[in-house]
Amino acid sequence: MSFFGLDFSRKKEIELERKLRANDREYNLCFRYATNAIKTSKYNLFTFLPLNLFEQFQRIANAYFLFLLLLQVIPQISSLSWFTTVVPLVLVLTVTAAKDATDDINRHRSDNQVNNRKVQVLIDGKLRSERWMDVQVGDIIKLENNQFVTADLLLLSSSEPLNLVYIETAELDGETNLKVRQALTVTGDLGDDIESLAAFNGEVCCEPPNNRLDRFTGTLTYAGQKYSLDNEKILLRGCTLRNTDWCFGLVLFGGPETKLMQNCGKTTFKRTSVDRLMNFLVLCIFGFLAFMCIILAIGNGIWELNEGSQFTAFLPRQDGTDAAFSAFLTFWSYVIILNTVVPISLYVSVEIIRLGNSFYIDWDRKMYHARSDTPAEARTTTLNEELGQIKYIFSDKTGTLTQNIMIFNKCSINGKSYGESHKMDLHKRTETVDFSFNPLADPRFIFHDHSLVEAVKLENPEVHTFFRLLALCHTAMAEEKDEGKLLYQAQSPDEGALVTAARNFGFVFRSRTPDSVSIVEMGRQRNYELLAILDFNNVRKRMSVIVRSPEGKLSLYCKGADTIIYERLHQSCSKLMDVTTEHLNEFAGEGLRTLALAYKDLDEEYFSQWKQRHHEASTTLEDREDKLDQLYEEIEKDLLLLGATAIEDKLQDGVPQTIEQLSKADIKIWVLTGDKQETAENIGYSCNMLREEMNDVFVVSGNTPEDVKQELRNARTTMKPDAELDMFFPERTLGKRVKAIRDEEVNGEYGLVINGHSLAYALDRSMEVEFLRTACMCKAVICCRVTPLQKAQVVELVKKYKQAVTLAIGDGANDVSMIKAAHIGVGISGQEGMQAVLSSDYSFAQFRFLQRLLLVHGRWSYLRMCKFLRYFFYKNFTFTFVHFWYAFFCGFSAQTVYDEWFITLYNLMYTALPVLGMSLFDQDVNDAWSFQHPELYVPGQLNLYFSKTAFFKCALHSGYSSLVLFFIPYAAMHDTVRNDGLAIADYQSFALLTQTCLLCTVCIQLGLEMSYWTAVNTFFVLGSLAMYFVVTFTMYSNGMFLLFPSSFPFIGTARNSLNQPSIWLTILLTSILCVLPVVTYRFLLIQLRPTVNDKVMFKMRQAKATPPPPPARTRIRRTSSRRSGYAFSHAQGYGDLVTSGRFLHRPTVARSSGFTQIGRSTTGFSPMGRSAGYSPTGRLQNVKVQDVEVTSLQMYRTVQDPVF
Repeated sequence: MSFFGLDFSRKKEIELERKLRANDREYNLCFRYATNAIKTSKYNLFTFLPLNLFEQFQRIANAYFLFLLLLQVIPQISSLSWFTTVVPLVLVLTVTAAKDATDDINRHRSDNQVNNRKVQVLIDGKLRSERWMDVQVGDIIKLENNQFVTADLLLLSSSEPLNLVYIETAELDGETNLKVRQALTVTGDLGDDIESLAAFNGEVCCEPPNNRLDRFTGTLTYAGQKYSLDNEKILLRGCTLRNTDWCFGLVLFGGPETKLMQNCGKTTFKRTSVDRLMNFLVLCIFGFLAFMCIILAIGNGIWELNEGSQFTAFLPRQDGTDAAFSAFLTFWSYVIILNTVVPISLYVSVEIIRLGNSFYIDWDRKMYHARSDTPAEARTTTLNEELGQIKYIFSDKTGTLTQNIMIFNKCSINGKSYGESHKMDLHKRTETVDFSFNPLADPRFIFHDHSLVEAVKLENPEVHTFFRLLALCHTAMAEEKDEGKLLYQAQSPDEGALVTAARNFGFVFRSRTPDSVSIVEMGRQRNYELLAILDFNNVRKRMSVIVRSPEGKLSLYCKGADTIIYERLHQSCSKLMDVTTEHLNEFAGEGLRTLALAYKDLDEEYFSQWKQRHHEASTTLEDREDKLDQLYEEIEKDLLLLGATAIEDKLQDGVPQTIEQLSKADIKIWVLTGDKQETAENIGYSCNMLREEMNDVFVVSGNTPEDVKQELRNARTTMKPDAELDMFFPERTLGKRVKAIRDEEVNGEYGLVINGHSLAYALDRSMEVEFLRTACMCKAVICCRVTPLQKAQVVELVKKYKQAVTLAIGDGANDVSMIKAAHIGVGISGQEGMQAVLSSDYSFAQFRFLQRLLLVHGRWSYLRMCKFLRYFFYKNFTFTFVHFWYAFFCGFSAQTVYDEWFITLYNLMYTALPVLGMSLFDQDVNDAWSFQHPELYVPGQLNLYFSKTAFFKCALHSGYSSLVLFFIPYAAMHDTVRNDGLAIADYQSFALLTQTCLLCTVCIQLGLEMSYWTAVNTFFVLGSLAMYFVVTFTMYSNGMFLLFPSSFPFIGTARNSLNQPSIWLTILLTSILCVLPVVTYRFLLIQLRPTVNDKVMFKMRQAKATPPPPPARTRIRRTSSRRSGYAFSHAQGYGDLVTSGRFLHRPTVARSSGFTQIGRSTTGFSPMGRSAGYSPTGRLQNVKVQDVEVTSLQMYRTVQDPVF
């Protein structure tokens, strides 16, 4: 039955642990593990029609109209023909079904594309090419370089020495730096011997499927021995194999059970706040409809008792029919007649409007990224107006705000600063440094300060030592497939940038072995003996290497956070420390990531003793880490300061300006990142989220719940000393009582930074409100070291208590849960992978496009939808209320006041196109003015354009208009005759006059609602009026009556009535009386209480032209005592891997030093500075794309910073 989309097999028991055996499908099948096929589609050919109709009739309105259709087939009740309901209902169901079918076909295509990828699987002792969907748990598969990992695998062996593989995890976490995985020695010995692999029958016992990307526990039992398995031996689906010719892996989890798919979570149906409000209003309308029908039914009963008996001679009653039964039938008759108070065409129109506004996003050239050839895409069509109501944005950092590219920007060596100075005139920028003297230089590296190259060529000893340290003190690995073409594999992009900088300035790292490092110093090949690596971790915040030079000199080179290094310097460095501190302050003020460098020469005898103690400590079983830390502390003291480096964590273009614009629109931005605190803080300052001008930036890093709670309370007390303990107020929504937290005003601006372990306590039910209150009082919030689950929990917390619309934006699989939890999910597409995009509602290539999505498309969509709803309810309430008044003059007989054909075509033809034209093309101000006045966005956050109050006003307006539309024509035709003396006061003439007045009035009202007239809008309005008269004269003609006498009874009514001047005078008078109060009210409102829209529209009319671009903003140089922490990596370094010999050491081609010795020769340089990009993926950086249209975001940078 699963073929039909249904599965009636017994429900699978909860899996507590996974057991599997390699190369034994029969054994593994008994556990009924999921195959590697994925399925995101909802329907198939057989289930589409029943399931889709079932879903559609779950909507209240569709079920209501089906109920009406059933009532209309009962002749005793119905006074309307069946087609008045069938035609609109079939149209709605068909349009919605076609849209759902299109979406599901696209999902099927995507599934098929992934499921039909090919991979080599070891079956029956042979490698066979199989589809991904046919791979099963326990299979051994072969992957080749640059292939996607098929499923979650246990790495068995690889082509690299000691079974290492390199993987890129961009699809999972957005990070493009390569990561290392290593197989067990016992499985690595299998190599690529097919017979040995086919005979491998190891059994794995591991954790059940889960969404933890950073953790894995399990054991492998093979040949009677048990081996421990951890995350370093696992290849996850979604990763890409890099720089590894081949590897073999054992499938542990497949398809929906892989960690990638587990992180995707269950797709929830997202509805906008407008949708939720409409559902509530529709229920209210149903109640009001029942109330009106009860009144009219009671009226019918009273009339039958008092007046009906006098009409029995003309209208004989059927047997058994009395006044009470007549009233009962009348109730249902009026339910049918007054059903237009909830028109089914409303839902068709809403879908069309959303679809049209989605196309605007897809077609927007200003959201197109030329470099990656990526347009913006609205992946869902149901959430557009929600984009105009965003209050909170939750953003990832790596790959979303930043490019994951590190730029060696500046440095300070022996008290002298090198690099670009912001004080210099940008128009006098010199040419880049020519590195042609160095054949091994990286051509992508760019630097402008010629004086630094001059110092290198003059063999300045401090400068040489500085770059020698950078070439030796790291754990990067070099790959050289062709002569002179080096590729560095670094554990983090910033470490790669430093090694690349040393390479270009003449200190080229060529290769390493477990006990040596080979570098080329100014053209001379030199091999340093690597004696120890004192590796980086998050506590030490530094790393050191101890090396012996070819001359036999022992040296320790150290790099790390400046505060840590300064504590370990020799007292003779005090003056140099002061100068370097000034440089560090300058670098930090420019938002750069700083790193201090130091060294010391070691005594041979002391080092021998230290080495012995180090060996003893590294082999002890108790307190190993503490003993090693003590030894590191002992040797890393009395260092001599060399200088400092400054690296730019390159932001995406326009990020600071986008964040500033969104802040002006009163949107709060929270950054949720897995990075360490120093890295995240630094980016916060770089992108203007955190600023030196802030009153305070609170750091919450408590290790116990009590500490975290106290830190949060202290922060809140600092911001608002008189803060109340309880800031809840109840808000009732559809019967559910939800406690919402009020926004609290504070004096000044504050920021909040909270660590992952502290956040775990803060998200506990007992402390979540405390955390949320404190965070919401801050202008910016940064959460560091957070897991994917915590990202989603933070979003859910804000959704739960703030009753605000949220948006999450990210680029990796670790952001998927956050994207799905938020009201709106946005995926960044590009080099970081597509997993977030596939789960998102909207996608584009750059973070800067977010402001156009919200401030332009979102605001326009919300404004258009609200105008549409207000107008639609107005025209339909007015249409229906006239029936209500007419009932008091027709004996409550359920006779319609209009012609049946007018009732059928009113919403489908006469008023459909004008309101759609307004809803697709209207705009209060253009996009340039929207950017210049971000405060225009605020009314959407406050639901000012459409709310329960606005709906109530609309109903009152409709009630007034319906009174005018009924009683003015009624009075005008009462006892009236034509010019020729014939009577005109008949039912059909009155119906024609009333419906004509109604249509003219609603068209004029539409004109008053529109702010932006186009040729299309004008054509729709005038064309609809013309269509009405053409259709009316056609249907009221003799020919139609002769063909279908029962369907077209209004023969000759149009030509007999509309040739009378009194009729046209009545139409004019009625239209004026309906519109006059609206015009008066709006005039007084604009004069006395103008809204922000009124003010900006007035300014725009005064300008009468597109406003000039905003003035060029000078780049503000921020001076700060705050130091940005250098981020070596997000995890423990690779020092152990390097020194143990378990590392990549490729056979390299025979090579010369590649240098031409140039001695002390000098060339004429003029000083300037700007640095170069290092990308761990080897992609070209700093590539300028010519002739790309400048977006409004880039206006800020066009004059001041031509690098953009």
